[in-house]
Amino acid sequence: MIVYNITTKVHHSIDASWLQWQKEKVIPEIMETGCFAAVKLLQLLEQDDSEGKTYALQLTADTTEKYDAYSRTHAKRLRIKAIEKWGDKIISFHSLLEVIH
Repeated sequence: MIVYNITTKVHHSIDASWLQWQKEKVIPEIMETGCFAAVKLLQLLEQDDSEGKTYALQLTADTTEKYDAYSRTHAKRLRIKAIEKWGDKIISFHSLLEVIH
């Protein structure tokens, strides 16, 4: 099982709007791709929140092939949407994990 993790620092001025956008637009659009079996949106605790809160979107794929399909077909388009909508009010990084236990 593969977990695609997107960690994002969100500026205070857009926090509520960004969360709503994630819940109502981003997560449904990602799940509609059929590449992921499960999703979790989490807030990181014990972080320096002076510039904004930090969130992790964790998407679980049953196989590496399903993640690869997402990466090839959908990821770039969705990243561009986020940059166009929020600009420098968000900073994200992505990581790929394998569940071993």
